[in-house]
Amino acid sequence: MLTRTIEPAFYDTDALGHINNTRLPAWFELARNDLFRLFTPDLDPRKWSLIMARLEVDFHAELYYGQDVEIRTWLSRLGNSSFTVTQQAWQQGRLTNTGHTVLVNFDHASKTAMPIHGALREALEAHLHETETQNA
Repeated sequence: MLTRTIEPAFYDTDALGHINNTRLPAWFELARNDLFRLFTPDLDPRKWSLIMARLEVDFHAELYYGQDVEIRTWLSRLGNSSFTVTQQAWQQGRLTNTGHTVLVNFDHASKTAMPIHGALREALEAHLHETETQNA
């Protein structure tokens, strides 16, 4: 499992005083950078070989400014050319959000999915966990 700590900024809040719900997809994407580097080590978008096929976020509790947020990231499914990244946001020992993102290894020139094999597959398998809930 990969972890990343986010320090919410004041501009992340909304009129209700919580972290705005639009911030979670962005924070989850930021926390996927370690997985992105397996495909594109320098994160150069001209070499990018991933597309997003699905994104869902469940909101379990509010997040607040002034308290760090831990994002936990792992793979919950690894297919032939696609995989599901599961992520959780935790604040002060409490699960606040869960996200699932389906990414596809993709050849932009031919507009087709590409198999994930060899060393890349092995690197992804290291982050594969069967359980979808990682407790504090």
